[in-house]
Amino acid sequence: MTNIVVLIKQVPDYENRQLSDDFTLDRAGSDPVLDEINEKAIEVALQLKEAGKADNVTVLTAGPAAAESAIRRALSMGADNAYHLVDDDMHGSDAIQTGWALASAVGQIEGVDLLIAGNESSDGVGGAIPAILSHFLGLPQLTHMRTIEIDGTTITGERETDDGVFGVEASLPAVVSVSEKIVEQPRFPSFKGIMAAKKKPVEQLTLSGIGVDGEEVGKDDSYSVVESATPKPPKQAGEKVTDEGEGGQQIAQYLVAQKLV
Repeated sequence: MTNIVVLIKQVPDYENRQLSDDFTLDRAGSDPVLDEINEKAIEVALQLKEAGKADNVTVLTAGPAAAESAIRRALSMGADNAYHLVDDDMHGSDAIQTGWALASAVGQIEGVDLLIAGNESSDGVGGAIPAILSHFLGLPQLTHMRTIEIDGTTITGERETDDGVFGVEASLPAVVSVSEKIVEQPRFPSFKGIMAAKKKPVEQLTLSGIGVDGEEVGKDDSYSVVESATPKPPKQAGEKVTDEGEGGQQIAQYLVAQKLV
């Protein structure tokens, strides 16, 4: 295998996420971080490279200029190089538009045999980008994977869903999304890795450079529109049951009332 491309995303820190007036994420209102699921995807790619299954690990992201901090984090973990799609016309793009732009950006990278993404980002939580990329690139998809193995030009693994765990298989090249269970803990960048990351190449891409018209992306031309948003209500204290001989019955009645059983 020549090259593994890992999709990464810079997201607002979990503690203080807010929406702007146009219902897009307020990235200035919170410290930006590399999404945790992306760190696990990077770890998977690095382990495959260390096992001799790939020659190179490349990271790709679409985001504002500030997203370079997430790129440098990925490079400090051990990724070899990066591509950064930076274009103001991308602001407010929905999943389909973002998937189209990312697929076009992947076309600029040579020798891609495997594309790895997280199963969903922690900010949008859409979980659609890997499938959209599979469609636009014409590649098989293995989503929500908790294990993967590569043997020659075949990738196999376990896919976990609400209906159970299924063994799946595809021929490379392919698109894979990984779940939180794929690795227990991604590696932490070493000081040597942090210093090396400063010298690793990051190629900036623009929409025109990857053959995407500005009218194909962006909030004004998106396929889906957010018309309103309601803040998440504060947590309320749960209902306490004192067991005086009928505790089990009270719990059962509560579960039935909540339509949980």
